[in-house]
Amino acid sequence: MVETLNELELTVSRRIAAPRKAVFEAWLSPQMMEKFMRPGGSGMTSKVTNDPVKGGGFSILMATADKEIPHSGTYLEIDPHSRLAFTWQSPHSLDDSVVTIDFTEVEAGVTEVTLHQVRFRSEDARNGHISGWTTILDCLEQAIG
Repeated sequence: MVETLNELELTVSRRIAAPRKAVFEAWLSPQMMEKFMRPGGSGMTSKVTNDPVKGGGFSILMATADKEIPHSGTYLEIDPHSRLAFTWQSPHSLDDSVVTIDFTEVEAGVTEVTLHQVRFRSEDARNGHISGWTTILDCLEQAIG
């Protein structure tokens, strides 16, 4: 069976040595998000605004020296310290792309973050998001650590 664009999805996960509450809350704090929403790593900056309530929106402007990449979305689910879900609009995803993040305490002070995203414009766009989200989780681990 051939995957259609609507079926393209990804899952990335990471164990982070920090309490689940701190990891979860980092995803709702514009100041923290600016530290880790940098899929280009240290060569990228981000400016973040958000209204972290169900139905509220967010805007993330990721920038390098030569380009700016706007991202935005709407919070669909905010289950404190357990799950976030939001729409994800970027130049490389479809308008109805959705990101779901689960936060699981695997042991005291260690949180597993599992990020799942659906709906991409192409396999290349999905693969780019795998790389981007992996770098974002690296930056999150550094920001919290």
